[in-house]
Amino acid sequence: MRLQSWLDTCSSVNCATATNNSTISLPILRSHKQHASEYSTTSSSTSTATSDESTSSTLHTNYSIQTLPSLPSLQKLSPQNFSVSHHCLTSFTPRPSRPITSLAIHNNLLYAATENLINVYDRHTCTNLHSFNSTSSGSTKAITFSKDMLFTTHQDCKIRVWHHRRRRNHRMLTTLPTVNDFLRRFLFPKNYVTVRRHDKRLWIQHADAVTDLAVSNGVIYSVSWDKTLKIWRISDLRCVESVNAHEDAVNAVAVSNDGTVYTGSADRRIRVWAKPVGEKRHVMVATLEKHKSAVNALALNDDGSVLFSGACDRSILVWEREDSANHMVVSGALRGHQNAILCLINVSDLLLSGSADRTVRIWKRVYDGSFCCVGVLDGHGKPVKSLTAVSEYDDQSSTNGVVSVYSGSLDGEIKVWQLSIRCLATQDSDILNSYKANKIT
Repeated sequence: MRLQSWLDTCSSVNCATATNNSTISLPILRSHKQHASEYSTTSSSTSTATSDESTSSTLHTNYSIQTLPSLPSLQKLSPQNFSVSHHCLTSFTPRPSRPITSLAIHNNLLYAATENLINVYDRHTCTNLHSFNSTSSGSTKAITFSKDMLFTTHQDCKIRVWHHRRRRNHRMLTTLPTVNDFLRRFLFPKNYVTVRRHDKRLWIQHADAVTDLAVSNGVIYSVSWDKTLKIWRISDLRCVESVNAHEDAVNAVAVSNDGTVYTGSADRRIRVWAKPVGEKRHVMVATLEKHKSAVNALALNDDGSVLFSGACDRSILVWEREDSANHMVVSGALRGHQNAILCLINVSDLLLSGSADRTVRIWKRVYDGSFCCVGVLDGHGKPVKSLTAVSEYDDQSSTNGVVSVYSGSLDGEIKVWQLSIRCLATQDSDILNSYKANKIT
């Protein structure tokens, strides 16, 4: 597996450390030729191992840009109306030991990707049930699900579709684009686009590593280092649209329930896409520009009204939808990580952020709209590249205030954490109501 391109995003001029100058000049975007060479892959296992070590070492030792976005902080120093406890339940290392590139949970199964191998565990016992792989696919970048299908994205520019059954081996159905989709289009010159000098491909094909994937309302949204957003229909697995989304590699995608699409890129921008009523294609409705360096991760809250973005500038920006606007506006920043933000997830009113500083931070919003960092999970030896989490339920199918968190690192280790959150305001209210009732009687 080769992670040099991703490291390049986090440690290049976009994330360069500030020197004695009080200002930092804007970086010059890399040419397409440079982009292609930086994101090239290698088939040598020795080179792969060396690349993994150098990547994690550099991320561990190099700080991100020292100039943070000039935005107000949304943080409070300490929570006042709830208590939080957290502890590590266990940790384990998939074999062979390789950097963890993606984690996902589905039907109480934990999926952990290391290079082109995906291990499947019982998430409660952490027992390895089986493994499956896609030969010569390069590293697995993302994992997501739709009913009985599993989708994985890879370094080799492809999306793989798997059929999965509970506790049974996974069988690969096809790759995207499918052979049928390819055959329908390859004869017509109008279907080809230039991806770099002397290299043309069908517009339905990604031309570089597919970095992230989102599934919503029967549609797949994929983004790539080739700077594009592609949209696929799940019913027949056909690519229905390709959008030239950014001026540099696209690292993250998030989709709200209403179909609004957010893409985050190494060009430091977040772009917002929507399909107007009656139209066949998505159009860009906004560009969100506040980060000082490459955007690595995006996450939406449950109702899609708040967007979180993490970047190499060590900040998490909070974007909220205003009544007077059809898109997000920035409301402030969350700070505390000492290095690039690599992953974000939202679960049970909690935001979790994984960083190249080897920690996971837990954020919770309080009644006045501010946020508190209610915990820091540490113990990984290298950058935290992937997170997944799930709320636990009691016998009555209601949440019990417990969240299980799984963190995967470039050190090859997966840690399992348990978070318990108790709202003190509710507890105080119960005491007050009980006191009033006793006084009346």
